[in-house]
Amino acid sequence: MAERKPFLLRISPELWNAVQKWADDELRSVNGQIEFLLRDSLQRAGRLPKTAGKPRGTRGTQGE
Repeated sequence: MAERKPFLLRISPELWNAVQKWADDELRSVNGQIEFLLRDSLQRAGRLPKTAGKPRGTRGTQGE
């Protein structure tokens, strides 16, 4: 597995709560949900490198 880079993210409490609720609904951690959202956004914009592969914890073919 590729090395993961830690970083600090400052977001408003409202945004945190919304992401946390969504993560809970999807049975993911907040970190996993943020990574999912970033990967999805990059993929939709055509900016995700082909070598990025599938993320950890990907379930089935949802959204493909």
